[in-house]
Amino acid sequence: MNNPLVEFQDIYKIYVMGDQEVRAIDGVSFSVYKGEFLAIIGQSGSGKSTCMNIIGCLDVPTSGKYFLNGTDVGKLSDNKLAEIRNEMLGFIFQQYNLLPKLNVLENVKLPLMYKGLKESEQTKRAMAALERVGLSDKYHHKPSQLSGGQQQRVSIARALAGSPSVILADEPTGALDSKTGKEVMNFLAELNSQGNTIILITHDNSIAATAKRIMRINDGKIIYDGPASGDEIIRSTVLNKGKEADK
Repeated sequence: MNNPLVEFQDIYKIYVMGDQEVRAIDGVSFSVYKGEFLAIIGQSGSGKSTCMNIIGCLDVPTSGKYFLNGTDVGKLSDNKLAEIRNEMLGFIFQQYNLLPKLNVLENVKLPLMYKGLKESEQTKRAMAALERVGLSDKYHHKPSQLSGGQQQRVSIARALAGSPSVILADEPTGALDSKTGKEVMNFLAELNSQGNTIILITHDNSIAATAKRIMRINDGKIIYDGPASGDEIIRSTVLNKGKEADK
């Protein structure tokens, strides 16, 4: 088997608040391989966001080792961390994080600017990414001229433009209505079917059900890691939704 793209080895993230110790991540180990679609799910305070921040090289563990494509992230300088984050990771955020004064094309080109690419190559890659999400005809629009679902697709195009090894989606449907949210999740599933590795962070069981693998976190510990079909809460959610649709 190939080496994992993401590997946690006995990761702890501990915060000290006064005389109290809070273990946001409490001895977590797991691996993610190329082509996987993993949903990390948990309620607020479960540790899933801390997990995402470490995977995204936005935070460092208190102890344990994190390997990104075989590189020990804990040994990297801040500059090297920023470089590997830009090269290997694509981010999709709940609130899109698009710059309102820039048009769609300019927003998608932003991460490519830091790669030192020529302007023509930046435009080529950005337009190709917009084509993949069905928005190449909107390249000159400002974010305010787009619907929420379209803005999220621009965010996805921005993540794709740099050809990242891993796409990190943090509550990508949180600001969308249920119909548009489902469309975005179907699109992420399509990207995964094309070979993209996706790690989804969510508190929503129905959203997590789109993924092939579920990792459920509670109080900083993994309480389930396996196929979506094997998670009882996911199965129950999907079953109940099916019953509601039949009414």
